[in-house]
Amino acid sequence: MVIDNVLGALDVLANGHAFLLMAVGVAAGLIAGAIPGFTIAMAVVLTLPFTFNMPPHLGLATMVSVLVGGLSGGLMAGILTGIPGTPSSVATTFDGFPMARNGEPGLALGIGVWSSFCGGIISAVLLMTMAPQLAQIGLEFNPWGYFMLVIFALTITASLAGKNMVKGLIAGALGLLVRTVGEDEAAGMARFDFGSDGLLGGFDFIAVLIGLFAFSQLLNDVRDPEKAKKSLTQQSNMQVRIEHRRAIAEILKRWQIVIRSSLIGVFTGILPGAGGSIANILAYDQAKKASKYPEKFGTGIPDGIIAPESSNNAVEGGALMILMALGIPGDVTAAIMLGALLIHDIVPSPTFITEEPVLAYSIFISFFIATFMMLGLQSLMLRVFVLVTKIRIYVLASVILGFCGIGVFAINNVEFDLWTLLWFGILGFVMRHFGFPLAPMILGVVLGNIAELNLSRALAITTDLTPFFTRPWALFFLIIALFSAIFPLFQEMRATRKWTLFYMPFAYFAVSVPLFMMGGVVRPILAGIVIAFAAFSLWRHHRDGWKLAPLSDHELAERG
Repeated sequence: MVIDNVLGALDVLANGHAFLLMAVGVAAGLIAGAIPGFTIAMAVVLTLPFTFNMPPHLGLATMVSVLVGGLSGGLMAGILTGIPGTPSSVATTFDGFPMARNGEPGLALGIGVWSSFCGGIISAVLLMTMAPQLAQIGLEFNPWGYFMLVIFALTITASLAGKNMVKGLIAGALGLLVRTVGEDEAAGMARFDFGSDGLLGGFDFIAVLIGLFAFSQLLNDVRDPEKAKKSLTQQSNMQVRIEHRRAIAEILKRWQIVIRSSLIGVFTGILPGAGGSIANILAYDQAKKASKYPEKFGTGIPDGIIAPESSNNAVEGGALMILMALGIPGDVTAAIMLGALLIHDIVPSPTFITEEPVLAYSIFISFFIATFMMLGLQSLMLRVFVLVTKIRIYVLASVILGFCGIGVFAINNVEFDLWTLLWFGILGFVMRHFGFPLAPMILGVVLGNIAELNLSRALAITTDLTPFFTRPWALFFLIIALFSAIFPLFQEMRATRKWTLFYMPFAYFAVSVPLFMMGGVVRPILAGIVIAFAAFSLWRHHRDGWKLAPLSDHELAERG
């Protein structure tokens, strides 16, 4: 069955047109990722309007290619200029830029490129093997479980805002509110339209996305007149060649770091809202802790490039995994992919892979192929990146804004969508200014419909609210949502408060309860293992005299 699906996907993708679109997508992603401030989400969302008239498999393959290219593109700016092209390349600059300044920019780029390739391949393999299995678990979900899954996704996204968790929750609630404008799909009644024909159909999803991410970022880039007149870098004679052979040799010596960091990336991608910005810092931190020479990190060593680049390219495999299996986007770019699927009248769910096997596996295969294309196009795009860095920011912003407007208007040929772009662009700019994260709002807009429909279905079955707390999967997501909400407080106080020693053991004990409720053989055994691990953690704290754990280096840096 799997082989048949793979062959079917290859049949629709194995042609010159598809390969050309994917190559263009990878190239565009590499350049977009390399431009500081031009996020991967912005690149993918700008690509979306150009894919509407394509068959679903071609449109999604193009967007996946942009995504893969963007994940690797950030390393070029980070290594050569010290300014990360994307948030997911922040940790790459810690050792990549020092190595470049030490006279080995080609080696640093080579290590980054091949680490990204390895992380992408590992992620692609896990995506193809684990997504169908995860979908089988998703078939057990009921309306109560699905509703709590959305609540968990919004909660964990808000919790990742750290000290701004309240602002994250407000942003998520605002996204849910935006989704309620227009006709109620469950009841067919108009809501919050204020007599406006434009609002009756609700806000266009793509216009909201482009406004919040692209337009708001452009406004932020040109707010300073002096900065807007400058180019991305003042270096005019940047001549660099990627050293592939030396890079491969360095990576083979450190294959354990590649595998560990890739698995960290996949796991982080599965968590709704986490994304590459967390994965690359986490992988870097773990590589440093496991290293025999942690004092060398930050001086320009291969380990400090391999870890973050392997992890951030593996993130999207995890994000696509949970998107295709459960219909829940793992990060903002996956949310945009969800919007693309919905526009093509395809609803990701536990049955998606079985009902649309060719389309599902075409996404898997395109992710795999795009990773190889990224490897081949990186050297060529490096030269283009050098040219782009000479363009003044206000010129670049004007061109991008023009594409934004054309793309939004081309969707429905409706003037109201341009006003939506403007309003949400201003709203996104104001939110950025006051420290409100945009990711929770985007997920609120995307997941609002799923939450509302499942809540309506649950209440249609019974008005009793106890199933939200007694059904196994609903209780499972409720528990981890509550603990994820407390997690920022745990991180902040774990070096100063004794109660933090009980946080993780109590979380393990709590999660074991719904696992026992699910029945069967495997899950009660798993629950027993979780309980044993929790008990072991408490015993270890007791043995150590309830000693508080020290903060990691990046946590210390964040606290000044």
